[in-house]
Amino acid sequence: MNFNLQKWCGLDRFEQFRRCIACAGFLVVMGGVFLTVREACAQSCTPYGNPPATLTGSDNPIVPLCTGGQVLGPWSDSDGSPRYSCLYESTNASTSNPLPLVVFLHPSLATADTLEFGTNILSFLNTANVTDNSSKLGFIALAPEGRDTTHFYPDGDASGPGWDNWYRQFNPGGDVKVKSVIYKENVDAATIDHFIAAEVATGKVDTNRIYVTGWSNGAAMSYLYGTSRPNIAAIAPYSVPNPWAAFNDPCIQTPVATKPKDISQLQIYNFFVPTNHFHNQCDISGICPNGEFMLRQLIPTGVSVQDTLLDWTGTPFPSVAPGPVPANACDDLCGTNPLASIVPDPDALEGLLNHIRWPENYTVAILDFFRAHPLTARPNVKNGAVFTP
Repeated sequence: MNFNLQKWCGLDRFEQFRRCIACAGFLVVMGGVFLTVREACAQSCTPYGNPPATLTGSDNPIVPLCTGGQVLGPWSDSDGSPRYSCLYESTNASTSNPLPLVVFLHPSLATADTLEFGTNILSFLNTANVTDNSSKLGFIALAPEGRDTTHFYPDGDASGPGWDNWYRQFNPGGDVKVKSVIYKENVDAATIDHFIAAEVATGKVDTNRIYVTGWSNGAAMSYLYGTSRPNIAAIAPYSVPNPWAAFNDPCIQTPVATKPKDISQLQIYNFFVPTNHFHNQCDISGICPNGEFMLRQLIPTGVSVQDTLLDWTGTPFPSVAPGPVPANACDDLCGTNPLASIVPDPDALEGLLNHIRWPENYTVAILDFFRAHPLTARPNVKNGAVFTP
C-alpha cells in the first residue's frame, strides 16, 4: 500500500480523530515491521485477576472537551483521581418524558470525545426510537473519561488513556474482603456508576433502559461492566478484545455465574443480559477469534450472546461509507489464536485500518438492539442485592 501520510492525517475534524489514531498505529506497525506484545509483568494474580493498573503519564487528569454537550466533574474516585464525563441530553428528555441512557466507553489512546468525533451516534440523539414508542424519540448519551494507565495490550498501546479491565473487582456491592484481604472496587467501574447515578438522579432517565456500548478497550470495559451490573439492560459494543482473556494478560479468568472455584474464575452478576458483539472479520492483532472465544465463555453463564461480524473490504480506507457488510466468519489470514496474537503484514495493517473505523451504517442496528431489549424483558436476577464471593 502507498500512503501519503500528510494527506491521510490532514482531513476534516470528524475524520481527523480517526486518522490521528491511524497514524500512530501505522507508525507502530511499520516501525517495528510487526506489532509486538510486551513481556508480561511478573506479579501475583488475585481473585479478581491482576492488581489495579498503574497510573502513568502526567499528574494532570484527562478533561474531555464535550463539544456540544456538558462536561460533568471533577469527581474524585477512591484513588483520589479527578474524573470527568461528557453528557449529551436529547432535547426531548425531561422529568415528564424520561428517555433511555446510552453509555459510551471510549477506546484506549483516545478520550470521551471519541463519541462525537469518532462515531455518528450523536446524530441520532433526538430521532432514534430506543423506547419502542414512536412518541418518545431520542436518548441521553453519557461518555465517561478513562485514565492514563498501564495496559496488557501490544506495544504502542502498553500504556495510555483507557480502562482497567484487568483488575476485575466489579462487585456491585463495592469493596470485598477475601481471606482478610480487602479488594477495593475497580475505580473505573465506580466512576461509571457515579456518572450514571448522577444522571438518573435528574429524573430524565428511563431506568428500564440503561445500555452500554463502546469501542475497542472501551468495548471490553462495556462487557465487563455490563455483565456485572444488574441495572444494565443490554450491551452492544464494537470490536472487543476479550476482557477476561487476551494477549499477554498473566491473570486470565473464566466468567462464571456461581461462586468461583478458584482465582481462575470470576463471578458475574448480571445474568441473562442480552449482548451483541459487533466486530470485524479482520481486526487488529487477531482479535476476531478472541471475540468469538469471549462469546463461548459467556454462553454457559446464561448471558445472551449475539455475534455480528463485519467485512470492510468494499469500503476503501479511510472512508466510513458505504461501510461494512455482514460476514460469516473470522478471516483466518488475520489471526486464528483465541487469545489474539500478532499476525503478519499486510493482514496486520488491514486489521488495524478496519479497527479504527466506526461502522456508521451499523449504528442504527446497535440502537435498535437496545430498543428490543428493555430490562423488564428478561429475568432481573438478584437486582439490588449486595454480593460477596
